[in-house]
Amino acid sequence: MKSSRWFVLAALAAVAAAFFALDLGRFLSLEYLRGAQLEFRALYGTRPALVVGGYFAAYVAVTALSLPGATAMTLLGGAIFGLGVGTVVVSFASTIGATLAMLTSRHLLRGAVQARFGARLAEVDRGIARDGAFYLFTLRLVPVLPFFALNLLMGLTAMRGWTFAWVSQLGMLAGTVVYVNAGTQLAQLDSLGGIVSPGLLGAFALLGVFPLLSRRLAGMVRARRVYARWAHRRPKRYDRNLVVIGAGAAGLVTSYIAAAVKARVTLVEAHRMGGDCLNTGCVPSKALIRTATLVQQMRHSGDYGVARADFTLDFAQVMARVARVVREIEPHDSVERYRGLGVDVQHGHARIVDPWHVEIRHDDGTKSTLSTRAIVVATGARPFVPPLPGLAEAGVLTSDTIWSLRELPRRLVVLGGGPIGCELAQAFARLGAQVTQVEMAPRLLVREDVDVGAFVRARLEADGVRVLTAHQAVRCERVPPVGTPAGPDRPATPGPDPVLEGHPDAAAGLGPEAGAWELVAMCDGAEVRIPFDRVLCAVGRVARLEGFGLEELGIATGRTLPVDEHLQTIYPNILACGDVAGPYQLTHVAAHQAWYAAVNGLFGTLRRFKADYRVIPWCTFVDPEVARVGLNEQEARERGIAFETTRYGLDDLDRAIADSTAQGWVQVLTEPGRDRILGVTIVGAHAGDLLAEYVLAMKHGLGLNKILGTIHTYPTMAEANKYAAGQWKRAHQPHGLLRWVQRFHDWRRG
Repeated sequence: MKSSRWFVLAALAAVAAAFFALDLGRFLSLEYLRGAQLEFRALYGTRPALVVGGYFAAYVAVTALSLPGATAMTLLGGAIFGLGVGTVVVSFASTIGATLAMLTSRHLLRGAVQARFGARLAEVDRGIARDGAFYLFTLRLVPVLPFFALNLLMGLTAMRGWTFAWVSQLGMLAGTVVYVNAGTQLAQLDSLGGIVSPGLLGAFALLGVFPLLSRRLAGMVRARRVYARWAHRRPKRYDRNLVVIGAGAAGLVTSYIAAAVKARVTLVEAHRMGGDCLNTGCVPSKALIRTATLVQQMRHSGDYGVARADFTLDFAQVMARVARVVREIEPHDSVERYRGLGVDVQHGHARIVDPWHVEIRHDDGTKSTLSTRAIVVATGARPFVPPLPGLAEAGVLTSDTIWSLRELPRRLVVLGGGPIGCELAQAFARLGAQVTQVEMAPRLLVREDVDVGAFVRARLEADGVRVLTAHQAVRCERVPPVGTPAGPDRPATPGPDPVLEGHPDAAAGLGPEAGAWELVAMCDGAEVRIPFDRVLCAVGRVARLEGFGLEELGIATGRTLPVDEHLQTIYPNILACGDVAGPYQLTHVAAHQAWYAAVNGLFGTLRRFKADYRVIPWCTFVDPEVARVGLNEQEARERGIAFETTRYGLDDLDRAIADSTAQGWVQVLTEPGRDRILGVTIVGAHAGDLLAEYVLAMKHGLGLNKILGTIHTYPTMAEANKYAAGQWKRAHQPHGLLRWVQRFHDWRRG
C-alpha cells in the first residue's frame, strides 16, 4: 500500500511539474481561448465526437489533478458547444474530475491523518455520516472553500464516493450554468471577474442560505407534525418557562441554571432531594469505603510502624456514620436552599399529560397542573435486577437498599464485576464479611485495560474477596434438609462445596447449611454452588421511565430515554439529562448535561447547543483507585487509532513511598511523535484527584510539555503527572541536536 501511494504521489508531482515547466497554463488563459474559439467550433462542426471526447478528457484531467484552469475550461465549453450541450458535458466532467481528486486525496492522505488525528477524525466522520451530504451541497452552491480544496478535504473524511459525486453534481449545477452561459459570449469577455455581477453573487448567496433555511423549515414541519394531535391543548399563556422532573444531580443543576437566568422554573421530586448520588450512591458508598479503608489500615498497622492497633468493629455504628454523612450533606440539596435560589420546589409525583402540561400528584392526594414552555426529564436510574429464579425470594439487595443493613452479612455474594460491584465487594470484605464476587465476563472492569482489571482482582483477592469470573449466575435456591438424596439439579447434602476449597469460608465452617441459600452458577459447562446469607446485585442500572406519561406521548422508552445531540426527545420542548438519558451514568456527567438541557429548553428556538462528551473522566473507588479520561489502549486498538504509551510507576514516587501507597501507575496515551494527550489511566492512591490535571489539559488542548513545565509541589502525589510527562520527554529527545550541543560544549572547553 505504501509503495502504491508513493507511485501515485510521484506521478502527480511529475504531471504538475511538467504543467508549470512547459507553461501549459497559457493554453487555459482567457486571451488564448478567445483567439482559438473559432478553430475549436469549426473542428466541432466537422468532428463532434472527437472534440467532445477530447474536451471531456482534458476537463477531467485538469480537475482531477487540481490544476488551475477549470473556470477557463468551463467558458470554453460554452463557447464551443453552446448552453445546452456545454452544461451537460461540463457538469459530468467536473463531477468525475472532482470525485477522482477526492478519491486520490483519500488514498494518499487519509491514513496519515487518521493515524495522527484519529479521535478528531472519528468525530468528523460521525458528522459526515449524519449531515455530510447536506453541508457539501451547501458549500457547492456557495464555494466558501475553493473548488479543489473542498475536493481534497472531503477525501480525508469517510464520505462515500457515490454520495460525493451526486451531491457535487447537483450543488455545482447552478454555477455551471452561469459560467457556461458566459462562455457563449466568450469573445465579449474582458476578464474572468466580469462573469458575475453583484446581483448574481447575491443570488448565489441566497442559494447557499436556502438549504439552511430549508432545513430549519423542515424541522419546524416535523415538529408541527409531532405536535399535531396536541395542538388544541397548547396554551396561549404559560405558568412556567421550565418544569424539571427529578431532583437528582441533573435536575438540581438544570433548575439552578434556569433560576439563575431569571426563568420561572418548577422542580418536582417524588422522593428525596439529592437523588441517588446523595442518598444511595456516591455519598454513602464513599463514606462506607472510608471506614473500610481505616479498618484495613489498622489491620496492617505494622506497615506504618505501629506494632498493634486494637479495635472493635460495630457494623451498626458504621452504617449509622454513613447515614450521618448523608444528613450532613443534605442541606446542599435541600428544598430550602433551592427555594432560596428562586426555584419553585414541589414534592409529589409528576406526569406529563401533553407537551405543555405537567400534572403533579401531591403527597396529600391533591393534584395540580402546570403549563410550561419546556420540560426536562431528569428522573435518574435504578439498579437492574435480572430475572434469576429465586433471586427475589432470597431477599436480593441492591446499591439502593444495602444501606438499610445493620448486621454485617456473614457470607455475601456480589453479582457483577463493574465499578459498583468491585467497590462494595472490597468494602464489605474489609469490614469482615466473607465475600464472593461473581462476574459472567472473563475479567473484572471490562471497560478498562486487561492489566488494570488484573491489578484490581489481585487487590480484591488480597482483601479476602473470592473472585469468580466467567461464571454465569443461573438461580438461587435453598439448601435442602440433611440427608436429601442427590437429584438432577444438585448433589446430596451436606458435603464439601468445590468453590470453597482454599477459601476462608471453609475454615470458618461456612459451608452449605440446611435452609440456607445458594447461588447456582455455570462455568465451563460445570455447575458451581456458592452458599450465602445475603446477595447483592450490582449488574447495571436502567433509567426510571415508568409512570411519567412518556409512553402516552409516544416517546420510546428502553434502558435509557432516546434523545438527540441537543438532549431533545421527539418533542423539541421535552428534553432529558442525567442517568435517564445516558450515555454515561455518572453524577458529574449529569451535571454537565444539565447545562445543555437548561439552555436548549429555554433558548432552543433561538439557538441550540450540542452536548459535548469529548473529555469525560470517571473513577472506580476501589483501593487503590482506578481513574481514566479519554482512550485507553483497549479502546484505541478497537478504533484503529495509532498511539504511543508512556507509563510511570508510583513505586518510584517519593510521597507514595512515604505513605506506604507505592502501588500502581500513571499511563498516558499520546499521538505518535507528539505530546497531544489521547487518554490517561491512573491506578493508585488518590487517582481520581490526580486525574483532574489531565482532564484540564485535554479540555484545553495542553500537551505533556505544558505539564512538564508546570511546578508541582514536593512531596505530593501530583508529582506523578510531572514525572510521567518527563518520561515522555526523555523518550523523544532530539538526539541529533544533542550531539551538536555536546560538540559545542567540547569546543568551549578548548
